[in-house]
Amino acid sequence: MKKVWVDCRPWSKKKVLAALENGADAVVIPAGKSKLVAQLGRLKTVSPDGDLKLGRKVVEIEIKGKEDEERALAQSRERTVIVRSRDWKIIPLENLIAQSDSIMAEVSSPEEAKTALKILEKGVAGVLIKSGDLARIKKIIRLVKSGREKIALEKVKIREIRELGMGDRVCVDTCTNMKMGEGILVGNTSSAFFLVHSESVRNPYVEPRPFRVNAGGVHAYTVLPGGRTAYLSEISIGDEILVVGAKGRTQNAVVGRVKIEKRPMLLVRAARGKREVSLVLQNAETIRLVRPAGRPVSVVELGKGEEVLAYFEEGGRHFGIKVKESITEK
Repeated sequence: MKKVWVDCRPWSKKKVLAALENGADAVVIPAGKSKLVAQLGRLKTVSPDGDLKLGRKVVEIEIKGKEDEERALAQSRERTVIVRSRDWKIIPLENLIAQSDSIMAEVSSPEEAKTALKILEKGVAGVLIKSGDLARIKKIIRLVKSGREKIALEKVKIREIRELGMGDRVCVDTCTNMKMGEGILVGNTSSAFFLVHSESVRNPYVEPRPFRVNAGGVHAYTVLPGGRTAYLSEISIGDEILVVGAKGRTQNAVVGRVKIEKRPMLLVRAARGKREVSLVLQNAETIRLVRPAGRPVSVVELGKGEEVLAYFEEGGRHFGIKVKESITEK
């Protein structure tokens, strides 16, 4: 998960409130101001006397030349390093990011933030927003917190739909109302996922619950922010999950509740060429996948040969993290 901090030096109550209300991870403040932050809400502080000690756990380095790069790299082995550059050159950041996961970049615009988050595809660990424009601060926080900007969904053809017995299925209730075409990625394996639609569709049986995804069996994987995965059975209140739209746009959503109940299940298999994706879902009319055009389709209406959206990743997982080793899942 990328971090986003807001520089509130000199002290600015308005900036702290903007950071707090828009979901920033921390604020950088002058010494002696942590109690004022605590009066406004629960928010981590970076300061000589803050939660993260500036000068000890966090250091700031201005990159003027190769010596500064080397110093930043050395410091990043034990600390978080905030780097700044007067003319905002990308090359020094590339050199640092290639060798460290503890580099944050000072940015002052959404464009700078986008660039920093994409450098070498890996991007910086986070950004420190240095701006006096509250609207700009809010925009950058939303940009960072939205997760990956876009992922590549692919069309797959249904090969099999088969009724199974009873099983424990998971409903994930988020603190976000999802729109038409949005849901979460779920699959039987850690490398292939269907886009399972939210319960935002009106039907004769129950009222829409756009915050909910009836996601699948307890064993299934789902994709989290930052490219991690977790079993549905591991998801709990307060976690973050990745919400995905039919065009691949993503956003992070906080989990507000998880329900596990015994229900009749069915198996859905699909493929694109040699790549296969499968998932065990509840056997009910209100459970939907997503067609390529973005429209939801009930699993009880799906037929062999029809197309839906899926997401593929390479490699296996170890405790939810990608690993480069030979793993077969079937």
